[in-house]
Parts: sequence; C-alpha cells; structure tokens
Amino acid sequence: MTTGATLPSTSVSPTARQVWTRARGVLLALVLLLVAAITIAVIRSDARHGRLDPRSVDPLGSRAVAELLDERGVSTRVVATLDEARAAVGPDTTLLVAEPDLLTHRQQSLLRIATAPAGGRTVLVAPGSRSIGRLAPDVTADPLTSDASTLDPDCDLPAARLAGAADTGGVRYSTVHLAADACYPSERLATLLRVPAPEGGDTVVLGAPDIFYNDRLDEQGNASLALQLLGSRPHLVWYLPSLSDPSATDPDDERDFFDLLPSGWKWGTLQLFLAAALAALWRARRLGPLVPEKLPVAIRASETVEGRARLYRKADARDRAALALRSTTRTRLAPLVGVPVSQAHTPETLLPALSDHLRGDGQALHSLLFGPPPSDDTALVSLADQLDALEREVRRP
Repeated sequence: MTTGATLPSTSVSPTARQVWTRARGVLLALVLLLVAAITIAVIRSDARHGRLDPRSVDPLGSRAVAELLDERGVSTRVVATLDEARAAVGPDTTLLVAEPDLLTHRQQSLLRIATAPAGGRTVLVAPGSRSIGRLAPDVTADPLTSDASTLDPDCDLPAARLAGAADTGGVRYSTVHLAADACYPSERLATLLRVPAPEGGDTVVLGAPDIFYNDRLDEQGNASLALQLLGSRPHLVWYLPSLSDPSATDPDDERDFFDLLPSGWKWGTLQLFLAAALAALWRARRLGPLVPEKLPVAIRASETVEGRARLYRKADARDRAALALRSTTRTRLAPLVGVPVSQAHTPETLLPALSDHLRGDGQALHSLLFGPPPSDDTALVSLADQLDALEREVRRP
C-alpha cells in the first residue's frame, strides 16, 4: 500500500509567524472597517428611527403633536398597510400619509379611490412628482424646492392665517383647481395647498414635514398649523407606508436601483467623479512630458533573453516563444535571400526564395518557419536548434 508523501518545508517556505506578521495589518484594517461600518449603521439607524412616527420621541419623531391632539380629544391610530388605511377613512377621519413617494403606483391609485368619496381630510406630507399626480390629480409638484424654510401664509385659509409664519418650505406646488387655497408661497408657488372635494372632504398637500417634528414643533407657528391641519376631525389615522406591506408588490411599478437612491447620493457621486477627474488632470500636468533617462547599469542581451525565456517557461507559453523564434529567424533570413524585410513573414514570397537558395524541400521549410507551435519543451528546444542550423546553412558561402 502506498501513501502520499508530505513535501518537506524548505528554507523559503513561510513560517506561521511570518504569515501572521504579513497578514495582521490587513486583518486589523478589515476589523476597523467592520467596526466603523457597524457604528455608522447604528448611529444612522438611531437618527432615522421613528421619523414622522407619532409614537417616537426622537427629534424627527412626532410624539409631541400626537399628545397635543390627544389633549384636544383627537384619537391617533397608526397603520402601516394600505388595507388598514383604506378601511379607516371616513367623514370624521383625517388620514395623514407620512411618505407618499414610498407607495407604488398601484397603491397610490387605490388610496385615491378610497379617500376621494369618503368626505374626510387627507394630508399628504411632502409628496413629489412620483406620487402627487395620483393622490391629488389637480396638483403638480415643481422640480425646484423652496430656498427658505420659514414662510408667511399669504392666503385666506383660516388655519394658516391663525398660525402665521411656519416651517413649510420644501416642495412647491401649483394647481388648476379654482377653489383651492394656496398658502405659504415661495417664488409664487405654494408650499401648502388645500384642495376641496365635491363630497365635502379635502386634500391638504404640505411641502415639508418640519411642522410635525418634535424638535421643530415649538418654533414659529408650527404647532398651531399642525394641530389645525390634523385636528379638524375627531379621529386621526397616521399612515406610515412600509415596504413589508403585501400590497407594495406591483409588477407594473418599474423602478430600478437608481430610482431608490436619494437624490443627494446621486449628486454626491457626481461631485466625487468630477473631483477625481480634476485631481487626475492636476497630477498629470505636474508630471510634465516624458524625459528619456539612461539606465544606471548596462544589461547584457543574454540576460534579457534568459529572463524573457524564464517568463515564457513560467507561463507555459511555448506558442509565444516559438512565434518569437520563427519571426526573428525569418527577419534575418529574408535579406540573405534577396527578399525585403517587409515580405519576410509572407510564405508565398520567402519560401520560394529560400528553396531556390538551398535547393531544398519547400514543404519542410514551411513547417519549420510557419508551422504549428511545439507540443512540449523538448520540441521547442529542437525547433530552436533547427532554426539555428537553417540560418547557418543560408549564411554558408
């Protein structure tokens, strides 16, 4: 019975200590990157947890406005699915949609069908062009946002006039509805619209969510405006769209990866690309034109040939080695038999001249100078010897 032999370690084999010394820097860098990524993820998740959630006490949560509404007899119910939101609408209910752009096109259409005849109030928080056309068909979102966050009401809507200046600056809207109330204008476009419905209800479109945040509620007239918009009915349904909602699966809603990225990431990527291009241009200009420089030492041709041969052997590139040998031989033989160097690699020109000069077999010359690559190292060595012998014979007087 034979057993596999274990190869002995050599003096150049790395020891375990050497492997650890070489790898510990890379491992330490990977650990630091992993720790930094987890830390950033935790910080960001804490910062964004509970955004516009009436149960959250975070700065971007909305617990404060929910408690103030509760003191005034308005009940607040949080829903996370479209079916719950549609079932809860009614003439005595205000439906707040926290992030309308998260809804698919199908969800938006179904929600509009449910709220339009209900006779209640629907508050849309910062809807963009993706959702405004379905949730409020008479309203259009402007692609440019407001430069100022705090704006004056400048309208006849009682809730806005009573609240005064508020932080509504964000998405700007326009409407063709003649009976709509356009408030808090920024460059002649409203950041708050109230569009009445024939059934007695209305739709309120708000350009920014700031008036509902815990840390912004006590500024300007934010609290007054929030309470009046959400407290006009005895019941408030707070709809927080969720990607886990079964109705979020919409085969007709074609969104690629880039549609899911916030616009800030796209602009940031573009800025990084421009910065990298400018840095490359700056460094290229600093380098200046290429300057030839003599080597500090002279390298013998034999060493260059030997080094190149070892590379060919290491890569098992017998075909390239044979091609180099044959090409060089043809280049040297062509002038000896009266063939221009430019025609040295054309069999129809070189082979007849060689045959006439040597009075030999043209087929053998073709196989030697233009044949297939050798199959092993022995055949490659034999090819080199035959090429040397052919060149010596041609040079013989």
